[in-house]
Amino acid sequence: MNGSLDMIRGPEQHPSRFADYFVICGLDQDSGLEPDRFFGDSLQSTPLDRAYKGTVLGHYPDSVPWNHFDKHAVCMLCLPSGLRFRTQKHSIEPSFHSFVLTKEDGHRTYGFSLLFYEECRNKKICHAMQTLQSMHITELSSGQNGTPPIPRRGQDGHNTRSLPRHFKLSAHSPGAALGYYDYTKDKLLVTKSISLLCQQPYLHAARTFLTNLYKCVPRHPGPGLSLESYVYNLLYNVPIPLPGKSLKFFVPNDEPAKVPLELVIHQPTLPEELPMLDYPLKDVFSWLGVDCVIQLFTCLLLENQVLLRSADFQKLMVVSECITALLFPFSWQHVYVPILPASLHHFLDAPVPFVMGLHAQSEGGNLKIASEANLCYVDIDKQSIQLPEELPVFPHRLQFITEIRDLLNKFKVPHPDKTDNMAINYFNGDIMTSSLTLPGSGFHHPRRKHSLHDVLDWDRPDPEPHSETLQRIVDIVKRTGVNLGDIDSVDKTTKEKILTAQEEYHDTLIFNNALREIFLNRFVQIFSSYEHFVIQPSQDKEEWLCNRDSMHVFDKATFLSDQPAQHLPFLSRFLESQMFASLVDNKVLAAWSELDPNIRVFDQRISQLKQRVGEGIVRSPCYEACQAVTATQKLLEQRLNNVELEAVPPTEILPHRAAYFRSFPLLDGVALNKEPTQSSRRGQKQWKYKMKMIEASGKLQTPQESQSPRPQTKFSTDMSPALIAQANWTFVEKLLKDCKSKTKRMLVEKMGSEAVALGHGGEFLSDVEENTLVASLCDLLERVWSHGLQNKQGKSALWSHLTTYQELDECNDATKSIDPNFLTPDIVEKSSNKFFGFPDLLVSSIKSSNIFEIASYLKENFNETEVSPTRGRERHKSSGERKSVGPEHLRPLPDSLIFDIRNVQAMTDIKTHIGYARAWVRLALEKKLLSRHLKTLLSDTALVRSQYKRSAFLRCEEEKEQFLYHLLTLNAVDYFCFTNNYPTTKLPYRVVIFPSRKASAATTTANSWVAISGTLCETNPVSIPKGALEFVFHHRNLGVLSTLRIGHDNTGLSPKWMVEHIVVRNEVTGHTFKFPCGRWLGKGIDDGSTERLLVGALVPKSIDNEELVESCSTPPRCRSPSIPRRITLTHIELQHMLGEAVNAIVKFHYRREPQDGSLTALLCGESGLVPSLEQTFLFGFKSQRLFGKNLYVWDYFVRVKENFEISLLEEMDEYSQRLSRDRRALTENNQRFNILRSYCHLIDQINTCSQALGKDGKFQLFICLGAREHLLHRMLSPMSEARSTVDMYEEISFLRSPQLLTFLIQILEPLDEFHIVLEKSLTQGISSIC
Repeated sequence: MNGSLDMIRGPEQHPSRFADYFVICGLDQDSGLEPDRFFGDSLQSTPLDRAYKGTVLGHYPDSVPWNHFDKHAVCMLCLPSGLRFRTQKHSIEPSFHSFVLTKEDGHRTYGFSLLFYEECRNKKICHAMQTLQSMHITELSSGQNGTPPIPRRGQDGHNTRSLPRHFKLSAHSPGAALGYYDYTKDKLLVTKSISLLCQQPYLHAARTFLTNLYKCVPRHPGPGLSLESYVYNLLYNVPIPLPGKSLKFFVPNDEPAKVPLELVIHQPTLPEELPMLDYPLKDVFSWLGVDCVIQLFTCLLLENQVLLRSADFQKLMVVSECITALLFPFSWQHVYVPILPASLHHFLDAPVPFVMGLHAQSEGGNLKIASEANLCYVDIDKQSIQLPEELPVFPHRLQFITEIRDLLNKFKVPHPDKTDNMAINYFNGDIMTSSLTLPGSGFHHPRRKHSLHDVLDWDRPDPEPHSETLQRIVDIVKRTGVNLGDIDSVDKTTKEKILTAQEEYHDTLIFNNALREIFLNRFVQIFSSYEHFVIQPSQDKEEWLCNRDSMHVFDKATFLSDQPAQHLPFLSRFLESQMFASLVDNKVLAAWSELDPNIRVFDQRISQLKQRVGEGIVRSPCYEACQAVTATQKLLEQRLNNVELEAVPPTEILPHRAAYFRSFPLLDGVALNKEPTQSSRRGQKQWKYKMKMIEASGKLQTPQESQSPRPQTKFSTDMSPALIAQANWTFVEKLLKDCKSKTKRMLVEKMGSEAVALGHGGEFLSDVEENTLVASLCDLLERVWSHGLQNKQGKSALWSHLTTYQELDECNDATKSIDPNFLTPDIVEKSSNKFFGFPDLLVSSIKSSNIFEIASYLKENFNETEVSPTRGRERHKSSGERKSVGPEHLRPLPDSLIFDIRNVQAMTDIKTHIGYARAWVRLALEKKLLSRHLKTLLSDTALVRSQYKRSAFLRCEEEKEQFLYHLLTLNAVDYFCFTNNYPTTKLPYRVVIFPSRKASAATTTANSWVAISGTLCETNPVSIPKGALEFVFHHRNLGVLSTLRIGHDNTGLSPKWMVEHIVVRNEVTGHTFKFPCGRWLGKGIDDGSTERLLVGALVPKSIDNEELVESCSTPPRCRSPSIPRRITLTHIELQHMLGEAVNAIVKFHYRREPQDGSLTALLCGESGLVPSLEQTFLFGFKSQRLFGKNLYVWDYFVRVKENFEISLLEEMDEYSQRLSRDRRALTENNQRFNILRSYCHLIDQINTCSQALGKDGKFQLFICLGAREHLLHRMLSPMSEARSTVDMYEEISFLRSPQLLTFLIQILEPLDEFHIVLEKSLTQGISSIC
């Protein structure tokens, strides 16, 4: 909607005209009747039901230079159903609709058409219609169409198919009695249209003009102006108002003899107000409801295909215009056809985003939709919507809907709540919605979209609502003698007074303004900091435009890293849309030309927001209602109530005119093509100004005078130096206070719900997540570094300071080479952990809110905060001088400020200085080096003095020290704010393998590999260099590492390899993960495995490198059966261990936001479900005593599978015999057979999936898959009855003791409640058998 832009036609015509053309369309009586083939098979309909081709009978003026007249397109949209004939037996009320013509350059012309029926007095046409009628009757009677014409809906088999196939949209044929025309008895009526083509969509004024002009056709001689006079006045004497002004002009009244009617139109002022919208948003919400509108709005923002359907052309146009207007400041960039003529139905096959309106009675052939999965289908008349698959939820959707409903209730707009045609999946706060259900399906049974057949069932009438309770009440009232009609009349008298048309129009404008401000406020809140992430060009305009497709203009990665996690599904898709890209492009182009008007309004709203809440980049994650409605509504009401411009009233332009007309005539083209002589003057003489004074003094306020001056404008002139210093000191104190509150809140939030025990309360924490708090800290640091800055360079003052420090450091020591693999480690002394790993002193300090006690404790006990870069290098000088790295040592990572700056500069997915600064803060915070790095940065006092004023926060020594102390407290908790927020960044990973110290087991001749999985992704197998025990590989950010699979191909003379531990370190964040193994890799040893899955654990920073190397050189607790086992655990201890493992998995699934650990660790890690069940199955295992060779639990599982197969075959006959006698036994046997079959199938799948897995690896895989398939507790009872159980287990075992077996079944049964999702690294590609 370019409602604010005046179309400048040339130096002699300013401002633009209200209307460009007046058009008359109808039947060309000279050319006769020509069927319109685009409206289906005409021969199957009666002649009155067929569509015929219309034509433009006249348009006035003949042409205007700025808007070429397209005769074919105008006629097609003025008569969208074609030319239609009726008789006096039909309902022939006039109908109004609007439309839009879009040119190749995207410019829109709005059309308004009044459609009515007139009597056809041409005898040739009447005889032709009679002849067609007779031919149709003859065809029916000859048996070609054996039955009289009936509604053809559902007759074609294609009607049962979905949109992507073929379906036919059939019209609702009238009854047989209305379908015939008798020349001797009936009047033949034909459609005609009078229309206006305008540059601006003044809907109310155009509809009033056309409706009253039609009513003013003189049917009898009498007084009144000619039709030409009204049309001429509208075409030449009514301009579009100037911005911020209103205009009064005159249109025909509803009777010819009455004086002309006054109307008022207006034009908003940008950027204080939104562009003009004359279409009623009230109607859209009344027709569709709030939920449906928000879903449709979301589909448009994500640029899905949108198909609207209604039996009313005007509804299609109103919904299209209103929903696209709500996109402001964004605009729809794709195909836009609110009324799709029958001749353009092939447009539906376009594989591009579109907004199209389809008439419910279209009869065009076969329609195709390219992609139904991307289609949003809305039936306006049935209030139903069908959504694309996997549609993300709009941010703060529920609160947004509540705010809209409050406004609708305030304006008493009727709107349906969630109808039976809508069902949205809100279960467990799911961020994805299912498709809305088809009509009549109810709320509790949402159906996914597979076919549009049900929703495109044109002919099924909606059932009337029926309520037995309501009927009983009506019966009781009638028995009491009360007349229900009286009640209705009393109710009507209590209603509010009926508004005039003009008052109702004003009310519509006020409502439109309020609702659009609410929608705009959502974008303002979400994108309040978008300017910081716009990448300004370094080229000239021509070069930038030539290379636009290959250039990045918005730092999406950094912007998304600051957003709440629940909003990312929507925002990540929206940032890829064309409408967002267009807005950012226009913002960049403003460097060379005038800023786009839409963006000026948007930026002005963001500026107002920042005046209220400050200049922070990160907004509060809480919902904030709109506060701009009152101010803009006041401007609107003032303009509507104080008309400042009045057009010249119409006067008679025809000296001789016809006395009366029997139908709407063609107008005098000579008179209407003659422009008034005043239009050649620049002084706008064709209308007069009525400047009404706004103030009593008679002085008209300008927009600048009406606004209160900002206090900042007087800050430097009216305030004394003392007051300036006081204000600056207040700002410094506020920054320090903000830092204290943010760091304290981050500490408490990280502790989780247990923070309530410390007296901090927990309710306010639920709405703020870690990511938002970290982004808020980044925002605070930018504010601190921006305060008192002398010359700002770039958008980020912090990053500018960091890069300047880097340049000075390189200049001061140009010969120094930095080894990227050499750095001081983070060394933290061990402490007794009693509460989240925090010492008692720290806990008591937090509880007492004494921030300085926390900092003092950290300074005294956390060595890494005391170690300077120099001391750190001295400490590890011996290891740094080593030329080769052996398996007994890990090189420490650097912890210098320069090292982290260079790592951030190497991130290719960040494009802006703001993005680099935030990535650096996240990295330093994750490495627990933020306070130390900033202290190092600020230690260069010469640099600080050269960049900051004396009054700057960073030059206030005491406050700066307190600031660094507050940041130091954040070292008490662990953050993964860098690792989790940059999934596309490529990072280096160092792998160190610790083999057995035995010479025969330390090396292998085979080709070995590792594959690593994390929370973000996993690697393909990475080859281990021959003979190497340490290597580095680069890969896209894996996240927090969870599993490592190591294996080899068992080739060479000595492939057997004993691996004790594997250590993997992220070379940027320093996170180190230890993967215990302690098993052989090779055939013919241990369990014969050449591939093992290892579960990792994060190495605490309190363990230094020497301690880590020493622990990795020691073999882990060996579980290999090759070494005689001594079962030391009792059945009570095993029950406790198994209960803890199951309880941990249950807690994991009930946890709202799992933070520490993963499901893989709970399944396969130490004390996980797999080790616990292994120990359980080993309890009472007789393999060592009865057999000469070592047997594994997997051997027992395989033997049970053989027993199950024999049992299934033996019982098959008995099962068949009992089938006819005992249905209950049939059900029980069915369940047993399913369990046995599933067990056998799973064993077979595991045995065939990989030859590299050993027996313990197969057991691990079986337990994981059994938990996923909900098989574990169900298989235990049949296993206890198997023959192999008696042979291989003692009576004290869990499988043979009834009490222990019952415990085992009951403890595993709760796992059935959860949908267990396994990592790809666990499943070996075995799909679910459920």
